[in-house]
Amino acid sequence: MRQGNAMNDAAIEQLSTAQFNDAFRPIMDGVGGCVENYARWLNARYGQCTVVAPRVPGYVDLQPYTVLRFHSVAFPPMRPYRIGVPWCDGRFLRTLRNARWELVHAHAPFVAGTLALQTARRLGIPIVATFHSKYREDFLKVLGSQRLAQLAARRIVSFFHSVDQVWAPNSATADTLRSYGFNGPVQIVPNGSDLAVPAPHELEQYRAQADSELQLEPGVPLYLFVGQHRWEKNVRLIIEALELLLRRGRRFRMLFVGAGYAAGEMQRLVRNRGLADRVGFLGLITDRERLKPLYARADIFLFPSLYDNAPLVMREAAAFSCPAVLVAGSTAAENTVHGENAFLIENRAESLCHLLDHLADRPHLVARAGTGARETIYLPWDQVVDEVYLRYLDLRTHYHRNRGTFQFA
Repeated sequence: MRQGNAMNDAAIEQLSTAQFNDAFRPIMDGVGGCVENYARWLNARYGQCTVVAPRVPGYVDLQPYTVLRFHSVAFPPMRPYRIGVPWCDGRFLRTLRNARWELVHAHAPFVAGTLALQTARRLGIPIVATFHSKYREDFLKVLGSQRLAQLAARRIVSFFHSVDQVWAPNSATADTLRSYGFNGPVQIVPNGSDLAVPAPHELEQYRAQADSELQLEPGVPLYLFVGQHRWEKNVRLIIEALELLLRRGRRFRMLFVGAGYAAGEMQRLVRNRGLADRVGFLGLITDRERLKPLYARADIFLFPSLYDNAPLVMREAAAFSCPAVLVAGSTAAENTVHGENAFLIENRAESLCHLLDHLADRPHLVARAGTGARETIYLPWDQVVDEVYLRYLDLRTHYHRNRGTFQFA
């Protein structure tokens, strides 16, 4: 990222932008968190920013920026997600036709992405698209066919070839897009965290709060997972490793935070493995203040996902000096060093169990990795969005100079 704060480098030029995504509050994931923080900081510092996303029945937007919603229907195979149907929403389309943005940013290549691309071409403005997720795996789950999943991945590649600039949150994620067949330039723009690093006395207060509210026994290691409850996140490996750890006679507590289609099955698996008194499920927590004591009290953040690209939750944990356990070679493990700012395992329950057993008697190793995570992995969103704003200005300038005739490196 460029050095310096955009606010300090020059007089602020206001820029009207829109962030398009296929999911937004109250259905939140890492991509939704990215959209929310883009909108929050752009709107606060650099000009009006609008979020364009599917409507969720019963939810009322109270954000300090504009959220433009379009009609949606339930999508049971990927609940709680919904499928947007904007083209049959007359009121939304009328509002969209009156919009006068200077740049749009697509965070998904599906309905919202198509809508963003159509809007950009109609208004004659540039469009950025970020490749966030391993979509081919999602297609395979829903379609049940490698051939159909590959065809759908080609459709994604076509979308990214159609936009003016392509971003990815890290190099490994860009490589994933290239593995789908994309052959254009990709700019690396990292994700951030909206949780500030607490002062030492605040950290102790949060830890005491967690012990009190969750009735945690001091000195007993607490492991934490925050994210969607779906098998693609490799959560089965966590549960199986904890069963092995229990057999070794180790004391511990484990908390799962989140929601998803696999939540019920995960809870049954925990009961069947004799872990019900050690493992708890707290459900979806959207209140950031409620998450802080959990991150502060957790000794280790368990995130062996092979699905995630640049998990925001890992940066959140790092803010509280809580190191993550990741699978070596996974996209999420990019820029991590075992024992220095994270812990790396093989993709086996036995490997995770052995690591946790080893670290249980060596808290100094956990503390060292936690400090390294805070110093090297944590990155605040306001700093990220300062860079985003400068990139937006550059793209707008180049686009209107060339009128969108080529994709910018």
